[in-house]
Amino acid sequence: MIRYARARTWLAVFSTALCAAALLVGVSVTVAPSPSAQAANAADWNPGNIIDDATFYDANAMSASDIQAFLQQRLPRCSAGYTCLKDYRQPTASIAADRYCNGYVGAPDESAATIIDRVARSCGVSQKVLLVVLEKEQSLITDPSPSARQYNYALGQGCPDTAPCDSATAGLFRQLYYGARQYEIYRLNPASFGYQAGKWNNILYHPYNNCGTQRVYIENQATAGLYIYTPYVPNAAALANLYGTGDGCSSYGNRNFWRLFTDWFGTTSTQNSPFGGFNVEVDRGLITVLGWALDPNEPSTALTVTVTANGEQLGQFAADDNRPDVGAAYPGYGDRHGIRRSFEVVGGDTRVCVTVKNVGAGADTTFECQSVRVETASPYGGATVEALAGGLKITGWTLDTDTTEPLAVHVYIDGIGSAYTADASRPDVGAVFPGMGDNHGIDLALPAAIGTHEVCVYGINVGRGMNKLLGCSSITVSQSPDPVGQMEDIFPEPGGFRVRGWAVDPNTSDPLNVHIYRGSSGTAVQTTVRRDDILAQYPNASVTSGFDAHVDAPAGAAAVCAYGINVGWGVNTTLGCRSVQILSGNPFGGIDTAVTGSTIRVRGWAIDPDTTASIDVHFYIDGVGTAGRADIDRPDVGDVYPGYGPRHGIDASFEVAPGVHQVCAYGINRGPGGNALLGCRQVTAVDPSPFGGTSVTEDQTGIRLQGWTIDPDSTEALTIHVYVDGIGTAIARADVLRPDVARAYPSAGGAHGIDLRFALAKGSHTVCTYAINVGPGANRLLGCQSVVVG
Repeated sequence: MIRYARARTWLAVFSTALCAAALLVGVSVTVAPSPSAQAANAADWNPGNIIDDATFYDANAMSASDIQAFLQQRLPRCSAGYTCLKDYRQPTASIAADRYCNGYVGAPDESAATIIDRVARSCGVSQKVLLVVLEKEQSLITDPSPSARQYNYALGQGCPDTAPCDSATAGLFRQLYYGARQYEIYRLNPASFGYQAGKWNNILYHPYNNCGTQRVYIENQATAGLYIYTPYVPNAAALANLYGTGDGCSSYGNRNFWRLFTDWFGTTSTQNSPFGGFNVEVDRGLITVLGWALDPNEPSTALTVTVTANGEQLGQFAADDNRPDVGAAYPGYGDRHGIRRSFEVVGGDTRVCVTVKNVGAGADTTFECQSVRVETASPYGGATVEALAGGLKITGWTLDTDTTEPLAVHVYIDGIGSAYTADASRPDVGAVFPGMGDNHGIDLALPAAIGTHEVCVYGINVGRGMNKLLGCSSITVSQSPDPVGQMEDIFPEPGGFRVRGWAVDPNTSDPLNVHIYRGSSGTAVQTTVRRDDILAQYPNASVTSGFDAHVDAPAGAAAVCAYGINVGWGVNTTLGCRSVQILSGNPFGGIDTAVTGSTIRVRGWAIDPDTTASIDVHFYIDGVGTAGRADIDRPDVGDVYPGYGPRHGIDASFEVAPGVHQVCAYGINRGPGGNALLGCRQVTAVDPSPFGGTSVTEDQTGIRLQGWTIDPDSTEALTIHVYVDGIGTAIARADVLRPDVARAYPSAGGAHGIDLRFALAKGSHTVCTYAINVGPGANRLLGCQSVVVG
């Protein structure tokens, strides 16, 4: 198993002469730097952005031929008797794809350049990055005489600081594959590691010397991955001597990565656009955006920041709050680059995004958005609008937690508003908001001319917050209006579900037909329940305008919609759609069986959906019944059916004769439904008595008894009784090692052999041997044999 440990990279030898002088954290084995058109300059070092994500994760940065040319350019010749990286070849193994890499199809003979390229593309990491890490960790790019250890631990993968290297990742190919994969693990699980992008992180200067930490704002995931892999930041002394050593508090791993990449491939950062970050603090009805933003092209400019919530702009302002910590981390920019603004929001799940306007070269930067949940200070509620004959019906509810009084509701029909009060009784709302009372319902019937109307309903805020849009609808009022109503409640019951609500068609005073659809399966019911509250709104409707019906349905999740069936002009109306989980009225569960000798063990579980109590289970062995109970603790069943608890397990054992048997188990029903077959299994029982054999031969002093015996119920050596001419002669143990028996019966072991010698008088004798049974079964005659002695 691959250990996802950071590579052990902090301690390396800079040169032979310096070995005793200082600890070199992650430094490459190099001498003077090669001339480069893009030699690294310590003034360009940014601890929060060692390398851009786009550069680090560019899996198309180089081809295999590009890599080969690069290796030959860096080291044209190897020392005699050594194989350099440019000439290195090895067989590669096939590795299955997972969420981090696309896998690898092995080959019998691949060059190092090909392996680097294929690994980079599989795991989505730049070929340039892998080349730099190979040099940083083991100097494999420039070493003319590399050792086997350098290849075995080329990337330091699986080499934690506190333990030996993991042999499972040894070898150049596995080091490259699992090292590149490790960076993908960091990228795809950012919250699982100590250093995280978009946050301030305290990073050690040195692993041992109590040198303190540097507070670093890690700007991107690639930089976070480098710090997780090599968790130290270079101090000023290490940066002052970029190609050498610093002091006793210096570390070099991440410095050398940045320096090597810059020397070989140019800048690690193409940053011209603004950078920074933000967090969101939440309060009731309020968010506060805190952060900072800088533009590399205009260090002293306070940048323009735009904040949006769920896509709606909240405000635009200058990032000019005083942030001395930012000024200290980025000298030369100054302190006035902070972001601090508070905004009232509606509440609920809120996605906050911050965009910083670019100055000069580059582009506007949108920081990674943050999702927060804000307790609303605005009114809660919702409203629906339905057409009536010549009017509109508005139902719903609204309340504001700043007051227990009913709220004002403003209704706008085609832009013309009127004020009402949400004071209808809604006990369901009162139950959800304890202490607020029940009188927060909206129940309005408003006149409206024939035609299409735009209707919007607002709950009017009290205290902090904003007015709440409860709903907007476009409603058509006609002379032949559609039925109106509502599916108010739905819940499962045995064999199906019960649905309740009401429906009215203004064109009739007779009870209305309602069709309940579960998927495409329909059931017709009528409004047979008296609903005086509906009659108060629709005086011409039937007195029985409510429906309360059971609908048969199979077990499982069901999407249920109710329709009021139109009478006269108009169309059928949807009264509402809800989801319900239906359980069968019969017991359900399952069994498995296991056979040990002549013992059948039946295990499983059974639940009756009409009760949380354990139920009876009837077992039938070849048609003969035995009563039991499903009352064994089964936490796994309780996890799947938490409303029923765990005590529904089955565990019963039965002794049977050898041979084939039919085992069936039934869950005994309680309440609606019937007994349910939990399963049937055909099993084979065997004779539990010992088995084996013996042979008797004459030897110089009498006879020699040899053989073996095993009891199916035990792996221990058995006791044997030996009878000579009908007289018990010896009691012994069949414990002699018999490899042939062990091969034939591997689960029993090999110490089951018999090898005994007896001195007998001359003449003819009958020798019988019995194996003494253990557990179920009986003693077994292993053999009787006549033998002549002398």
